[in-house]
Amino acid sequence: MADSNASRTASTIQSLERDAGTVPPSETATATFGAGCFWGPDARFGALEGVVRTRVGYAGGTTPEPSYYALGDHTEVVQLEYDPDELSYEDLLETYWSTHDWASTAPKRQYRSIVLAHDDDQYETAVRRRTALEDRAGRSAATDVEQLESFTRAEEYHQKYELRSTPVVGDELEALYGDAFVDSTVVARLNGFAAGHGDPAQRDELLAALDLPPTVRMELRRRF
Repeated sequence: MADSNASRTASTIQSLERDAGTVPPSETATATFGAGCFWGPDARFGALEGVVRTRVGYAGGTTPEPSYYALGDHTEVVQLEYDPDELSYEDLLETYWSTHDWASTAPKRQYRSIVLAHDDDQYETAVRRRTALEDRAGRSAATDVEQLESFTRAEEYHQKYELRSTPVVGDELEALYGDAFVDSTVVARLNGFAAGHGDPAQRDELLAALDLPPTVRMELRRRF
């Protein structure tokens, strides 16, 4: 019976993703950014077409096994997978710098502005675009650019925070998606929309494509 339920759940998830037009591409690229509290960037990037999945965590430090209450020298970051045929790394950097005050030094290392590059190309691109940003704005950027050494996924209660903090919705979607909740493209979109990102037409199109319980749909409409 457990296997049967799991099979039905997997089928339902696949159906939701397919109906919403969010079936992941065969190949994705990964980017990691720090921009203050990770709840905000998680939602902002999750609403972007071309972003496949998001997760929040800790990176940029040396403390082993960081956690929220034992962060050490790490920074809160969002890590995202995206379709490079639909979004470029440069596009993501533009969105990244538009989401926070990149010219001010954060009060804590936990919230610093940082681009964590996954390879040399990302590193060189981030440095070049940071210089262009400074030239354009006439201000120095407080954004660090470093190579990513490790990423530790944050506790589950931090993942998709906007949805988890929405009555009914978070619980219903977690029950439906199970372990696939954090990595779902649909969930990433809804988390972004719940935070006010995305345009009305984009939100309406996704909701129309999803077969969700009326209570969930009503709460999402209220947040949108």
